[in-house]
Amino acid sequence: MQNDHPPGNTPSSSAKVQALSEQETFDLTPVSLWKEDYSGLKRLFTEWRAQGVSDLRGWLQQDHRRAHACAREIRVVDVNRRTLEWYEARDLEHLVANLDKVFRDDMLETFIDEMVQLWEGRLNFSSYTVNYTLGGKRLDIQLSGRIMPGSEESWDYILLAIENVTERETARKKLSRSENYARGLFEYSPISLWVEDFSQVKRLFDDLHRIGITDFRTFTDVHPEFVERCMQEIRVIDVNLQTLSMFGAPDKATLLAHLSDVFRDDMRHHFNEQLIELWNGNLFHQREVVNYSLNGDQLHVHLQFSVFPGYEDSWGLVLVALTDITARKKAEAYLEFLGKHDELTKLHNRAFMVDELNRLERKGPFPVSVIVADLNGLKEVNDELGHAAGDALLRRVGEVLDKAVERPCSVARTGGDEFAILLPATDERGSAMLMEQITKLVEVNNQYYSSVSLSLSMGAATSVPGERLEHVVQRADALMYDAKRQYYANTPGLERRQTD
Repeated sequence: MQNDHPPGNTPSSSAKVQALSEQETFDLTPVSLWKEDYSGLKRLFTEWRAQGVSDLRGWLQQDHRRAHACAREIRVVDVNRRTLEWYEARDLEHLVANLDKVFRDDMLETFIDEMVQLWEGRLNFSSYTVNYTLGGKRLDIQLSGRIMPGSEESWDYILLAIENVTERETARKKLSRSENYARGLFEYSPISLWVEDFSQVKRLFDDLHRIGITDFRTFTDVHPEFVERCMQEIRVIDVNLQTLSMFGAPDKATLLAHLSDVFRDDMRHHFNEQLIELWNGNLFHQREVVNYSLNGDQLHVHLQFSVFPGYEDSWGLVLVALTDITARKKAEAYLEFLGKHDELTKLHNRAFMVDELNRLERKGPFPVSVIVADLNGLKEVNDELGHAAGDALLRRVGEVLDKAVERPCSVARTGGDEFAILLPATDERGSAMLMEQITKLVEVNNQYYSSVSLSLSMGAATSVPGERLEHVVQRADALMYDAKRQYYANTPGLERRQTD
C-alpha cells in the first residue's frame, strides 16, 4: 500500500479535530458557568466610598435594601447549558426574567460576604450558599468567582463557576444529624458512660503472651503491680453528664484530674477480675463493682464493659457503662440485716442464733458457753408507762449487751424480753466474768436514765463433750429462771408474771 504522506509529516489525532471555539468550550463545560457584568456594582462601590463608607458589611447589614441595590447592578451576560439544566430554565431570557426565584431566602448573608470580598480588592471570591431552581427545588452550591484578566478596572467580565453540592451537603447534614443524635444519646443517657482507650493494656497483654505467660490469675497474684500498671495506662476519652452528676464532679476536667479518688480500695480487686475477663477474650462483660464519688461516698455500680466494633484488635475504643445500684445495695443490706437482726435493739435475732448454734455444733471451737438473760419488770413498765417506755427499756438492754459482747461471741434477742449470748471457746470462768461485766454495765446505764431502772436476770451453762448445744441453752435458760424467781422474791411490790 502506498503511503500518501511523506515521512515525518503524519498528522496527529488532535490535528484531525477542529479546535472548539471559546463559546463552545464555555457552553459544554460540565459545571454551571455564568458570565456577568459587575461594572454597575463597581460604580456603586465608588459612590459609597466617596460618601465615606469604610465598613461595607456593617453598611449592608444596617439596611438590607442596600444589598438588594448591589444585586440590581449585576447583569447576567450569558450562562452555559449546564446552568439552564440545573435551574430548569428554557433559555437565558427565561432564567434572567426569574432571577428573583433563584436568589432568595437564606442567601443574603453569603451575598453580602461576596460583596465584602470584592470591596476589599480581591480578584477571586467564593461562598457556600443556596439557590433555587425555577421549579422551587433547593440547590446547595459552592460558588467561585473571578474578575477576568483585562477587567480589573471595569469589572465588566466576571466569570462565576457554580458546583452543585446538594447531594454532598444532604449526606453531610444526614451524617451531622446522626452524629448529633448519637452525641445526644451519649450526653443525656440516664446511666454513667465512659469512652476509654485500653490500647496500652492490650500491648501489655501482648508482651505477656510473647514471654509465655498462660495463667494470668496466678501471674497477677504474684505481680499485683501489673494490675496497678494497667490501671495507670487506661486513658479516659470522654464521659457524659450523668457521670459528672453521679460522681459529684463540676466538670469533666475536675473528674479526670481526680480519677485516683474514684477508682481505689476495693476497685483494684474488681479491676483485676476485669483484666482476667479480657485475658480470656471476653470483650463484653459485666459485674458489680465499687467506686467512690469525689466527696468520698461509696458507690455500688453495675459495670458493663464492651469494646467498640472495629477495635477488637487494638482495644483503642471501649465503652464502660455504670449504673448506680447503691440504693439497691443498701436496701439489700438492710433486708439482710433485718433477716438476721432485731429491728428494735439492733442485736441479732432468733434466726441468727439458731444458725450460729448449728455452726458452732459442727465446727466449734469448744467448749461453748451460753448465757441467757431476761429483762426484769418489762410487763409492769408496759402496763404502767406504755409500750413506748417498754421499747426504750429493751433498746437499753441492746446497748448494754452490744457493748459487753465482742467477736467471736454473739448476742441475740430471742423473744420479747429474752436474750442469748453464745460464747465459743469459753469455759464457766469466762462466762461468769462476762455476766459480771454485764452487771456493771447495767449499773452504769442506770446512772444515765433516771426514769426506769434496768435489771437483768441471767443464767449461764457450758457445754461438756458430746452434749448438744440446745441442751446447753436449756440449762442456761433454767438457771436464768431461777435467778428471775429470786429477783421477784427479793423485790417487794412486784408480782411474778404468769409466764414465769
